[in-house]
Amino acid sequence: MSEPIAPTEPAADVVARLRAAGCVFAEEEAELLTAAAAGPAELDAMVERRAAGLPLEHVVGWAEFAGLRIEVDGGVFVPRRRTEFLAAEAVARARPGAVCVDLCCGSGAAAAVLLASVADVEVHAADIEPAAVRCARRNVEPRGGRVYEGDLFAPLPNALRGRIEVLVANVPYVPSGEVALLPAEAREHEPLVALDGGADGLEVLRRVAAGAAEWLAPGGHLLFETSERQTGAAVAAVAAHGLTARILTDEDLYATVVVATRA
Repeated sequence: MSEPIAPTEPAADVVARLRAAGCVFAEEEAELLTAAAAGPAELDAMVERRAAGLPLEHVVGWAEFAGLRIEVDGGVFVPRRRTEFLAAEAVARARPGAVCVDLCCGSGAAAAVLLASVADVEVHAADIEPAAVRCARRNVEPRGGRVYEGDLFAPLPNALRGRIEVLVANVPYVPSGEVALLPAEAREHEPLVALDGGADGLEVLRRVAAGAAEWLAPGGHLLFETSERQTGAAVAAVAAHGLTARILTDEDLYATVVVATRA
């Protein structure tokens, strides 16, 4: 039986170990690790893993996202706080009963937020990474959604063509040449396919844009995150396929979202 952790935890040595490993928010992380551990031995192992560079979310097994606890397995893309802006904009455009899709869903965070926030919403999600799909199924399907494994639109039911009112696509948008500049937590512990957006960072987006008009309902919206410096090229990419785009920003989250609408 695991020995219970004293209520005075996190101990100073846990904070010290995390701080020595370069964890900027050592005190907060120590509290999370202490709460997640079943006993001192497990806490010691978790601190060791975190100090070795594993993302905190992979160590504790979950991430907080838009007020939800999203399960995140090792090797799965960790939902970013800035992506809460993307999820919020998707929720704002989803009427009760809307048909919504979360492409490149990763852990299924955006899909889970839609299900938790919009009455009677119909949500489908897809990702090409098997590990992400397994994780997303635990986050999405208990809430009433469906998750598919495959490349972009390919695994979605044909019955969704022309019916999707809100299409969230959290596509990778880091240019290939800049992946090596990402923090070690991302480049060493998250799948490359979730980070690398190709030569200019927009290759996956262009593929999504090419199929979006066929899958969106009239007046339906495609929403995706990008960087501020990529917005011009991103808008051009969706405009090339007949979508009208708006650029939205959240300075607090340092987030840029493009909403592209089918006429």
